[in-house]
Amino acid sequence: MTPTDPVLIKRARASKLADLGQRIGYSLFGVAIVGFILGFAIDFNDTVASIVIGSVIAGSIVLAPAIIAGYAVKAATRDDLEHGRDIS
Repeated sequence: MTPTDPVLIKRARASKLADLGQRIGYSLFGVAIVGFILGFAIDFNDTVASIVIGSVIAGSIVLAPAIIAGYAVKAATRDDLEHGRDIS
């Protein structure tokens, strides 16, 4: 069933964006970890260092707002449920 309330529609969109941001952010941290391990095992040169640092910075920029938005959506949904509002 599709919600018709514009607030619920925006909340669902924010939830999807937050999930996507979290997937991208954690993936960038994964790239940084793999790059660091490969650099440590093979040869830690400037290129590897740039990839690791860039992935950590980009992951932080993407992940921090995504986590906050995810918690905000969950809190709003919980508040609606606690106050008996229809969220379907």
